[in-house]
Amino acid sequence: MAIRANDFAEKLGNTLKILESKFGNQLEISTSGNFLDIPKARAEFAEAKFNLLNGDMPKGWDQYEARLQVPGLITPERYFKEPRWNGETFVGKTLLVHYEQGFGDTLMLVRFLPQVKAQGGRVLLLIQPQVAYLLTTCQGVDQIILQGKPLPTFDLQVSLFSLPAVFQTDQKSLPAGIPYLGIPQQVPNRESIAEILVASAGQFRIALAWAGDPDQPRYADCPFPVSLFNRLEILPGVAWYGFQPGCPVEPTLTDYVSLAPLLGTFSAQAYALSGMDLLITVDTTLAHLAGALGIPTLLLVSYEPNFRWMLERDDSPWYPAMRIFRQPRPRDWDAVLTAIVLALTEGM
Repeated sequence: MAIRANDFAEKLGNTLKILESKFGNQLEISTSGNFLDIPKARAEFAEAKFNLLNGDMPKGWDQYEARLQVPGLITPERYFKEPRWNGETFVGKTLLVHYEQGFGDTLMLVRFLPQVKAQGGRVLLLIQPQVAYLLTTCQGVDQIILQGKPLPTFDLQVSLFSLPAVFQTDQKSLPAGIPYLGIPQQVPNRESIAEILVASAGQFRIALAWAGDPDQPRYADCPFPVSLFNRLEILPGVAWYGFQPGCPVEPTLTDYVSLAPLLGTFSAQAYALSGMDLLITVDTTLAHLAGALGIPTLLLVSYEPNFRWMLERDDSPWYPAMRIFRQPRPRDWDAVLTAIVLALTEGM
Protein backbone atom coordinates (compact mmCIF):
# COMPACT_ATOMS: atom_id res chain seq x y z
CA MET A 1 0.00 0.00 0.00
CA ALA A 2 1.41 3.39 -0.99
CA ILE A 3 1.70 6.01 1.76
CA ARG A 4 1.96 9.66 0.81
CA ALA A 5 4.99 11.38 2.28
CA ASN A 6 2.97 14.09 4.01
CA ASP A 7 0.65 11.51 5.61
CA PHE A 8 3.67 9.51 6.78
CA ALA A 9 5.26 12.56 8.35
CA GLU A 10 2.05 13.47 10.18
CA LYS A 11 1.58 9.92 11.48
CA LEU A 12 5.20 9.82 12.62
CA GLY A 13 4.85 13.18 14.30
CA ASN A 14 1.75 12.03 16.18
CA THR A 15 3.48 8.78 17.16
CA LEU A 16 6.33 10.80 18.63
CA LYS A 17 3.75 12.87 20.51
CA ILE A 18 2.32 9.73 22.13
CA LEU A 19 5.81 8.46 22.97
CA GLU A 20 6.67 11.74 24.63
CA SER A 21 3.52 11.61 26.77
CA LYS A 22 4.73 8.22 28.04
CA PHE A 23 8.45 8.86 28.41
CA GLY A 24 8.71 12.64 28.81
CA ASN A 25 12.25 13.97 28.82
CA GLN A 26 13.68 10.50 28.24
CA LEU A 27 12.62 10.77 24.61
CA GLU A 28 15.25 12.16 22.26
CA ILE A 29 14.52 12.90 18.63
CA SER A 30 17.23 12.60 16.00
CA THR A 31 17.16 13.82 12.43
CA SER A 32 20.30 11.95 11.48
CA GLY A 33 18.26 10.11 8.87
CA ASN A 34 19.26 6.70 10.21
CA PHE A 35 16.03 6.10 12.16
CA LEU A 36 14.03 3.59 10.10
CA ASP A 37 16.28 4.56 7.16
CA ILE A 38 14.20 7.70 6.65
CA PRO A 39 15.93 10.30 4.45
CA LYS A 40 17.22 13.16 6.57
CA ALA A 41 14.91 15.82 5.10
CA ARG A 42 11.83 13.68 5.64
CA ALA A 43 12.86 12.87 9.21
CA GLU A 44 13.42 16.56 9.87
CA PHE A 45 9.97 17.32 8.46
CA ALA A 46 8.43 14.78 10.86
CA GLU A 47 10.34 16.35 13.74
CA ALA A 48 9.06 19.76 12.66
CA LYS A 49 5.48 18.61 13.11
CA PHE A 50 6.38 17.12 16.47
CA ASN A 51 7.87 20.41 17.66
CA LEU A 52 4.98 22.46 16.28
CA LEU A 53 2.54 20.14 18.04
CA ASN A 54 4.37 20.93 21.26
CA GLY A 55 4.31 24.68 20.63
CA ASP A 56 7.99 25.13 19.77
CA MET A 57 7.33 27.34 16.77
CA PRO A 58 10.80 28.81 16.09
CA LYS A 59 12.45 25.40 15.91
CA GLY A 60 9.47 23.75 14.26
CA TRP A 61 9.09 26.31 11.49
CA ASP A 62 12.81 26.21 10.69
CA GLN A 63 12.62 22.43 10.39
CA TYR A 64 9.42 22.66 8.37
CA GLU A 65 11.50 24.07 5.51
CA ALA A 66 12.80 20.51 5.02
CA ARG A 67 9.56 19.78 3.17
CA LEU A 68 11.00 21.64 0.17
CA GLN A 69 13.77 19.03 -0.11
CA VAL A 70 11.45 16.02 -0.37
CA PRO A 71 9.99 15.43 -3.87
CA GLY A 72 6.26 14.86 -3.81
CA LEU A 73 5.79 16.11 -0.26
CA ILE A 74 3.98 19.32 -1.09
CA THR A 75 1.60 20.37 -3.83
CA PRO A 76 1.86 22.00 -6.21
CA GLU A 77 5.58 21.49 -6.71
CA ARG A 78 7.25 24.56 -8.17
CA TYR A 79 10.73 25.31 -9.40
CA PHE A 80 11.82 28.90 -9.87
CA LYS A 81 15.07 30.33 -11.16
CA GLU A 82 14.43 33.42 -9.03
CA PRO A 83 16.05 33.29 -5.57
CA ARG A 84 14.11 32.61 -2.40
CA TRP A 85 13.24 35.66 -0.33
CA ASN A 86 14.65 35.49 3.20
CA GLY A 87 13.03 38.50 4.82
CA GLU A 88 15.37 41.24 3.62
CA THR A 89 14.04 44.57 2.37
CA PHE A 90 13.17 44.50 -1.34
CA VAL A 91 12.43 48.12 -2.17
CA GLY A 92 12.29 48.60 -5.94
CA LYS A 93 11.85 44.84 -6.53
CA THR A 94 8.93 42.48 -7.04
CA LEU A 95 8.30 39.49 -4.77
CA LEU A 96 6.10 36.54 -5.75
CA VAL A 97 4.40 34.87 -2.78
CA HIS A 98 2.93 31.52 -3.84
CA TYR A 99 0.53 29.18 -2.11
CA GLU A 100 1.03 25.54 -1.37
CA GLN A 101 -1.18 22.78 -0.01
CA GLY A 102 -4.86 23.46 0.80
CA PHE A 103 -7.39 26.25 1.07
CA GLY A 104 -7.24 26.30 4.86
CA ASP A 105 -3.47 26.70 4.76
CA THR A 106 -3.86 29.66 2.42
CA LEU A 107 -6.47 31.36 4.59
CA MET A 108 -4.36 30.80 7.69
CA LEU A 109 -1.13 32.16 6.21
CA VAL A 110 -2.19 35.25 4.28
CA ARG A 111 -2.12 37.04 7.65
CA PHE A 112 1.65 37.41 7.06
CA LEU A 113 1.26 39.45 3.87
CA PRO A 114 1.11 42.91 5.53
CA GLN A 115 4.36 41.99 7.28
CA VAL A 116 5.85 41.07 3.91
CA LYS A 117 4.67 44.29 2.30
CA ALA A 118 6.26 46.31 5.10
CA GLN A 119 9.66 45.24 3.77
CA GLY A 120 9.03 47.35 0.66
CA GLY A 121 8.59 46.63 -3.04
CA ARG A 122 5.75 45.06 -4.96
CA VAL A 123 3.98 41.92 -3.71
CA LEU A 124 2.38 39.44 -6.09
CA LEU A 125 0.22 36.64 -4.69
CA LEU A 126 -0.14 33.40 -6.70
CA ILE A 127 -3.27 31.76 -5.38
CA GLN A 128 -5.95 29.14 -5.99
CA PRO A 129 -8.72 30.57 -8.19
CA GLN A 130 -11.40 29.50 -5.70
CA VAL A 131 -10.15 31.87 -2.96
CA ALA A 132 -8.92 34.69 -5.18
CA TYR A 133 -11.93 37.00 -4.90
CA LEU A 134 -12.16 36.55 -1.14
CA LEU A 135 -8.49 37.49 -0.85
CA THR A 136 -9.08 40.84 -2.50
CA THR A 137 -10.02 41.83 1.07
CA CYS A 138 -6.54 40.93 2.35
CA GLN A 139 -4.02 43.68 3.03
CA GLY A 140 -0.44 43.66 1.76
CA VAL A 141 -1.02 42.48 -1.83
CA ASP A 142 -0.47 44.53 -4.97
CA GLN A 143 -1.67 41.94 -7.48
CA ILE A 144 -3.40 38.57 -7.26
CA ILE A 145 -2.50 35.95 -9.89
CA LEU A 146 -4.57 32.83 -10.42
CA GLN A 147 -2.87 29.46 -10.46
CA GLY A 148 -2.46 28.36 -14.07
CA LYS A 149 -2.21 31.87 -15.50
CA PRO A 150 1.04 33.31 -16.92
CA LEU A 151 3.32 34.89 -14.33
CA PRO A 152 4.63 38.44 -14.73
CA THR A 153 8.30 39.18 -14.19
CA PHE A 154 9.46 39.07 -10.58
CA ASP A 155 12.78 39.23 -8.74
CA LEU A 156 12.24 37.07 -5.66
CA GLN A 157 9.87 34.32 -4.57
CA VAL A 158 8.74 32.62 -1.37
CA SER A 159 6.04 30.15 -0.34
CA LEU A 160 3.28 31.23 2.02
CA PHE A 161 4.21 28.28 4.23
CA SER A 162 7.79 29.55 4.48
CA LEU A 163 6.76 32.93 5.92
CA PRO A 164 6.58 31.74 9.57
CA ALA A 165 10.21 30.62 9.28
CA VAL A 166 11.25 33.79 7.43
CA PHE A 167 9.87 35.93 10.26
CA GLN A 168 11.12 33.54 12.99
CA THR A 169 7.58 33.35 14.29
CA ASP A 170 6.79 32.25 17.82
CA GLN A 171 3.50 32.16 19.69
CA LYS A 172 3.88 35.75 20.89
CA SER A 173 4.87 37.23 17.52
CA LEU A 174 2.28 35.33 15.47
CA PRO A 175 0.21 37.94 13.60
CA ALA A 176 -3.19 37.66 15.28
CA GLY A 177 -4.88 40.89 14.25
CA ILE A 178 -8.45 39.76 13.65
CA PRO A 179 -10.20 40.09 11.29
CA TYR A 180 -7.65 40.07 8.50
CA LEU A 181 -10.17 39.05 5.85
CA GLY A 182 -13.50 40.66 5.03
CA ILE A 183 -16.62 40.30 2.91
CA PRO A 184 -16.04 41.02 -0.81
CA GLN A 185 -18.24 43.57 -2.53
CA GLN A 186 -19.82 41.01 -4.84
CA VAL A 187 -21.27 37.94 -3.10
CA PRO A 188 -23.09 35.23 -5.05
CA ASN A 189 -26.51 34.45 -3.52
CA ARG A 190 -26.25 37.40 -1.10
CA GLU A 191 -29.97 38.22 -1.34
CA SER A 192 -31.07 34.61 -0.92
CA ILE A 193 -28.86 34.12 2.13
CA ALA A 194 -30.04 37.38 3.69
CA GLU A 195 -33.69 36.44 3.10
CA ILE A 196 -33.23 33.13 4.92
CA LEU A 197 -31.46 34.76 7.87
CA VAL A 198 -34.24 37.32 8.33
CA ALA A 199 -36.46 34.51 9.62
CA SER A 200 -34.17 34.00 12.63
CA ALA A 201 -33.91 37.63 13.69
CA GLY A 202 -33.63 37.75 17.46
CA GLN A 203 -32.44 34.16 17.76
CA PHE A 204 -28.90 32.97 18.49
CA ARG A 205 -27.57 31.68 15.18
CA ILE A 206 -25.20 28.69 15.17
CA ALA A 207 -23.57 27.30 12.03
CA LEU A 208 -22.65 23.62 11.84
CA ALA A 209 -20.09 21.72 9.73
CA TRP A 210 -19.08 18.13 10.34
CA ALA A 211 -16.90 16.80 7.53
CA GLY A 212 -13.51 17.81 6.17
CA ASP A 213 -11.66 16.82 3.03
CA PRO A 214 -12.34 13.08 2.49
CA ASP A 215 -8.90 12.75 0.90
CA GLN A 216 -7.29 13.61 4.24
CA PRO A 217 -6.71 10.44 6.33
CA ARG A 218 -7.48 12.17 9.64
CA TYR A 219 -11.03 12.80 8.39
CA ALA A 220 -11.55 9.47 6.66
CA ASP A 221 -10.19 7.49 9.63
CA CYS A 222 -12.38 9.19 12.22
CA PRO A 223 -15.55 10.70 10.72
CA PHE A 224 -17.84 12.76 12.90
CA PRO A 225 -21.31 11.20 13.40
CA VAL A 226 -23.65 14.01 12.39
CA SER A 227 -26.43 12.59 14.58
CA LEU A 228 -24.48 13.71 17.65
CA PHE A 229 -25.42 17.30 16.82
CA ASN A 230 -29.01 16.40 17.69
CA ARG A 231 -27.98 16.50 21.34
CA LEU A 232 -27.73 20.28 21.00
CA GLU A 233 -31.54 20.39 20.83
CA ILE A 234 -31.67 21.22 24.55
CA LEU A 235 -30.25 24.69 23.89
CA PRO A 236 -33.07 27.25 23.87
CA GLY A 237 -33.62 30.03 21.35
CA VAL A 238 -31.16 28.78 18.73
CA ALA A 239 -31.50 28.87 14.96
CA TRP A 240 -29.28 26.22 13.37
CA TYR A 241 -27.69 26.54 9.94
CA GLY A 242 -25.93 23.79 8.01
CA PHE A 243 -22.79 24.78 6.12
CA GLN A 244 -21.87 21.24 5.07
CA PRO A 245 -21.93 20.64 1.29
CA GLY A 246 -22.66 17.35 -0.39
CA CYS A 247 -23.80 15.41 2.67
CA PRO A 248 -26.90 13.20 2.40
CA VAL A 249 -27.37 13.08 6.19
CA GLU A 250 -28.10 16.23 8.18
CA PRO A 251 -29.00 17.03 11.79
CA THR A 252 -32.67 16.82 12.71
CA LEU A 253 -32.61 19.85 15.00
CA THR A 254 -35.65 22.09 15.33
CA ASP A 255 -35.22 25.35 13.39
CA TYR A 256 -32.46 23.80 11.26
CA VAL A 257 -31.90 25.11 7.74
CA SER A 258 -29.16 24.02 5.35
CA LEU A 259 -27.46 26.96 3.67
CA ALA A 260 -25.04 24.66 1.84
CA PRO A 261 -26.71 24.91 -1.60
CA LEU A 262 -26.06 28.68 -1.52
CA LEU A 263 -22.46 28.47 -0.31
CA GLY A 264 -20.58 27.33 -3.40
CA THR A 265 -18.03 30.14 -3.14
CA PHE A 266 -15.78 31.34 -0.34
CA SER A 267 -17.31 34.80 -0.70
CA ALA A 268 -20.78 33.40 0.01
CA GLN A 269 -19.45 31.38 2.93
CA ALA A 270 -17.83 34.49 4.39
CA TYR A 271 -21.05 36.48 4.00
CA ALA A 272 -23.16 33.75 5.63
CA LEU A 273 -20.67 33.37 8.48
CA SER A 274 -20.86 37.10 9.13
CA GLY A 275 -24.52 36.55 10.05
CA MET A 276 -23.71 33.83 12.59
CA ASP A 277 -23.14 34.19 16.32
CA LEU A 278 -21.15 30.95 16.51
CA LEU A 279 -19.68 28.19 14.34
CA ILE A 280 -19.29 24.60 15.53
CA THR A 281 -17.09 22.59 13.19
CA VAL A 282 -14.54 19.86 12.84
CA ASP A 283 -11.09 20.78 11.46
CA THR A 284 -12.11 22.21 8.09
CA THR A 285 -11.30 25.11 5.80
CA LEU A 286 -14.45 26.73 7.20
CA ALA A 287 -12.77 26.92 10.61
CA HIS A 288 -9.93 28.95 9.11
CA LEU A 289 -12.33 31.22 7.27
CA ALA A 290 -14.33 31.87 10.44
CA GLY A 291 -11.12 32.45 12.39
CA ALA A 292 -9.85 34.95 9.83
CA LEU A 293 -13.19 36.79 10.00
CA GLY A 294 -13.25 36.80 13.81
CA ILE A 295 -16.38 34.63 14.07
CA PRO A 296 -16.52 32.79 17.44
CA THR A 297 -15.79 29.15 16.71
CA LEU A 298 -15.89 25.88 18.63
CA LEU A 299 -13.43 23.54 16.91
CA LEU A 300 -13.84 19.77 17.30
CA VAL A 301 -10.38 18.18 17.13
CA SER A 302 -9.50 14.51 16.89
CA TYR A 303 -7.19 12.71 19.31
CA GLU A 304 -4.35 13.02 16.81
CA PRO A 305 -4.60 16.70 15.91
CA ASN A 306 -3.07 18.57 13.04
CA PHE A 307 0.13 20.20 14.26
CA ARG A 308 -1.29 23.75 14.11
CA TRP A 309 -3.74 23.03 16.94
CA MET A 310 -0.94 21.85 19.24
CA LEU A 311 -1.66 19.83 22.38
CA GLU A 312 -3.54 20.08 25.66
CA ARG A 313 -4.92 23.58 25.23
CA ASP A 314 -8.40 24.86 24.52
CA ASP A 315 -7.35 28.05 22.72
CA SER A 316 -5.39 28.81 19.58
CA PRO A 317 -2.78 31.53 19.04
CA TRP A 318 -3.85 31.51 15.39
CA TYR A 319 -7.44 32.52 16.09
CA PRO A 320 -8.31 34.36 19.33
CA ALA A 321 -12.07 33.79 18.87
CA MET A 322 -11.63 30.00 18.69
CA ARG A 323 -12.09 27.44 21.46
CA ILE A 324 -10.86 23.90 20.96
CA PHE A 325 -12.63 20.75 22.14
CA ARG A 326 -10.45 17.65 21.88
CA GLN A 327 -11.15 13.94 21.80
CA PRO A 328 -9.92 12.51 25.14
CA ARG A 329 -9.29 9.19 23.42
CA PRO A 330 -9.27 7.98 19.80
CA ARG A 331 -12.65 8.19 18.00
CA ASP A 332 -14.48 9.52 21.07
CA TRP A 333 -16.64 12.26 19.56
CA ASP A 334 -19.33 11.57 22.16
CA ALA A 335 -17.20 13.06 24.93
CA VAL A 336 -16.49 16.10 22.75
CA LEU A 337 -20.20 16.80 22.24
CA THR A 338 -20.83 16.31 25.95
CA ALA A 339 -18.24 19.00 26.69
CA ILE A 340 -19.73 21.35 24.09
CA VAL A 341 -23.27 20.94 25.41
CA LEU A 342 -22.03 21.68 28.92
CA ALA A 343 -20.09 24.75 27.77
CA LEU A 344 -23.00 26.16 25.76
CA THR A 345 -25.50 25.42 28.52
CA GLU A 346 -23.38 27.35 31.00
CA GLY A 347 -22.67 30.13 28.51
CA MET A 348 -26.25 30.61 27.32
